Order: sequence, then structure tokens, then C-alpha cells
Amino acid sequence: MFVPISDDNPLRVISWPFVTVLLIAANVLAFLYELTPTGQHIAASFAIVPNELFAVGIVGGPANGSLDRLPIPEGLTLISYMFLHGDPLHLVGNMLFLWVFGDNVEDAMGHAKFLAFYLLCGVAGGLAHALSAEFGFAALLMKGPAASQPAGLIPLIGASAAVAGVIAAYLMLHPHVRVWVLAFRFIPLRVSAFLALGAWILTQFVMLLVPDVGPVAWWAHVGGILAGAALVVVMRRPGVPLFDRPAAVA
Repeated sequence: MFVPISDDNPLRVISWPFVTVLLIAANVLAFLYELTPTGQHIAASFAIVPNELFAVGIVGGPANGSLDRLPIPEGLTLISYMFLHGDPLHLVGNMLFLWVFGDNVEDAMGHAKFLAFYLLCGVAGGLAHALSAEFGFAALLMKGPAASQPAGLIPLIGASAAVAGVIAAYLMLHPHVRVWVLAFRFIPLRVSAFLALGAWILTQFVMLLVPDVGPVAWWAHVGGILAGAALVVVMRRPGVPLFDRPAAVA
């Protein structure tokens, strides 16, 4: 739909968003490791596999599934999955959104709270996807090679759910900020965050209702969005307003 480039939104409290930068670095390093022979061999062990997650009751240890090469506790995959990506475009897309919007959410919460917020949104998205697979909702939206397997056996990776939480929080904090985006990946536009991010969030919900849209974990996105919208209310710094007003023009 669009690719974010930058926003007109200076930091107000922190001097540098080092948690945002460290999260981006961690994702990039994890992806580079995935490209190595060892990383390719063990990457699936760190993905969420819904059937395995529920087979051990989420906190019951490793399920030792058919794709596992390491005995990773299934509950840990709710964190580890969000640092893995399937290809460079998957990685770059998520990291662009995190780079443009993460710093201001970090500024509104503080470093430690933002890290907790990011991880909680990712966990919520992972659980939403796993539950949708467990109850058959995810399978309704699959086509192609993924549709030939039960949704509960398909590994889930990617930072999209955590980033979706960041997007929801940013929209609730700064809907009037002007954002530079590439519409349809080529057309530069400067629009309000309400328009750009609101359209993105609406699309995620609409895609839950559209059949044959490919193996995209839309429920993970929606889970991250809902978690981000709820958590920003209680995790923002005291005195930080929601839905800030546009600046007055003299």
C-alpha cells in the first residue's frame, strides 16, 4: 500500500531512540545469521508452530516437532519468532516502519517501557495467529502451497505483529503528524499519520475477511494492533496526551 520514509515529529524527551535502533540491529543480525548454513538449519526451531505451542500448553517446554533442530521451549518462540524474517523485503519493510515510527513511541514511553511494549505486542500477535490457526480461521485465508498443510503446522516468523503495535500506538499518539510515504512504492506523498496509518490498519482488518490472499498472518497483525492500542494507554509517560492536536498556524 505504501512505504514510510520519514515523519515531521521531533523527539521531546529522549535524546536518541537506542532501543529502536537496537531492535533493528537485532533483526538484521538475526537475518544475516539465517543466511548461514547453521542458521538455515536451526531457524525453524525459533518459529511459532501453533500445534506445537498448544501441545505443550504454551509454557510446557519443547514439543520436539518435525522441523525442530534445537529443543527450544515453545513459549520462548513467542519472543524469538519476531526476530526472524523470510526474505530481505520482509525484513526491510518491517524495519522501515519501525525506524520511522518507533522512535516517537519510545519517546512517549521511555526506553524500558518501549522494549516491554514491543515484545508484548509481538507476543499478542503470535498468540492471535496461533489461536486463529487452532480454531481454523487462518486456514480460510490461505492459498497456494501453504494451503496444502494445516495452518497449525505452518511456522510463523516476522516482526510484523510487534511493528503493528508500534503503528497503532503512533496513530493514537500523533494522528496529525505529517508523514512522507511512497504510495504504491513509487509515488512520494506527504500525508497525515491518520490517513496513512489509519488506512494501513483498516486494511489489516479488511484482509481478515478476504479469501485467497496468500500465506500472510493477518491475525498476527491484528493481534499486534489491538495490543498496541491498549498498551499505549497505560504505558505512555504521565502527561503524554493521546490524539495530540495539530500545531496552531499564526
